[in-house]
Amino acid sequence: MRYITAGESHGPELTAIIEGLPAGLPLTADDINKELIRRQTGYGRGGRMIIETDRVRITSGLRHGKTLGSPITLVVENKDWKNWTKVMGIEDVPEKQKSIRRVARPRPGHADLVGGMKYHFDDLRNVLERSSARETTMRVAIGAIAKKILSELDIEVAGHVTMLGGIKATIPDGLTVSEIRDISDKSDVRVVDASVEQEIRDLIDETKKKGDTIGGVVEVLVGGVPAGLGSYVQWDRKLDAKIAQAVVSINAFKGAEFGVGFEAGVLPGSQVMDEIIWDDQKGYTRRTNNLGGFEGGMTNGEPIVVRGVMKPIPTLYKPLQSVDIDTKEPYKASIERSDSTAVPAASVVAENVVATVVANEILEKFESDSFEELVASVKEYREYTKNF
Repeated sequence: MRYITAGESHGPELTAIIEGLPAGLPLTADDINKELIRRQTGYGRGGRMIIETDRVRITSGLRHGKTLGSPITLVVENKDWKNWTKVMGIEDVPEKQKSIRRVARPRPGHADLVGGMKYHFDDLRNVLERSSARETTMRVAIGAIAKKILSELDIEVAGHVTMLGGIKATIPDGLTVSEIRDISDKSDVRVVDASVEQEIRDLIDETKKKGDTIGGVVEVLVGGVPAGLGSYVQWDRKLDAKIAQAVVSINAFKGAEFGVGFEAGVLPGSQVMDEIIWDDQKGYTRRTNNLGGFEGGMTNGEPIVVRGVMKPIPTLYKPLQSVDIDTKEPYKASIERSDSTAVPAASVVAENVVATVVANEILEKFESDSFEELVASVKEYREYTKNF
């Protein structure tokens, strides 16, 4: 499965083209829209979410509710475009008009300055329009299709917030992936620990009053994954490495860990490795899941558990010092519309990004010209690994 996205934050629309999906997969626009709606929710979101009501148009690759096996094209309209037609118009305009909403004071922590250097721009808006997290709209739309594939194969995906601004959420033992998904979906800060919800809301409100931003940590779980996805034979075929790359590629994400993560650096091996046990009904299982569902770059049949850390959004309403690229004089950085935190929404983005990588791995491993072939191939493989 290959995909590419296009579009600017304040351009007319966002687009994605996906190639390599099996023919015969049941799919509707509603399957995608429900994920787009989830992305736009969450305490701490800014005014852009009031303007935009993201809904997808599927313009190719689908007929009578099922995929054709040909490329699928997704389009999401930017409702705010009507306010930016002069600033972001496609056709050439007089020089005087080009200075409208020009950005010459880069924001620390954003792509503005370095992007301007790389592409020789004298207006840093050319950078921030594409480097904006608005692009994650299409990452979620693609992920929605990936999640549809996974759900049809009895593979569940859930994302939630484990820490926001230093406030940690306790995760009760014994919750299934579906239970974590259902509980976090009912929380406007996307935690499964109701005891810290109000504390997190208060912190977000306080941060907003200060004109500041806060980050946090999100966790994604994928349950029902068959053992043996990925490979140990080459570095670029390790599935955990592919997932780590995908997670860090999300705007403002700065790191990823699996299972006990960086705690593995301080714990003895006896408290990190997952003992192998045999069950007549399930086959091989693990007594624990400290390694987050991976051994040697391959899934081991336990749920995938991956966390990503999101830095605070770099656009501040009380901006930090910057330098004007024209005069080289110190100035406060430019202000663009922003959120005080996007961590709850980022958990939805991470959920869909991880789902995309896992679905792609499944399509690579199993026969997948048609969805019927894929279902049969996965079923046969599950029986094989169970009785190995």
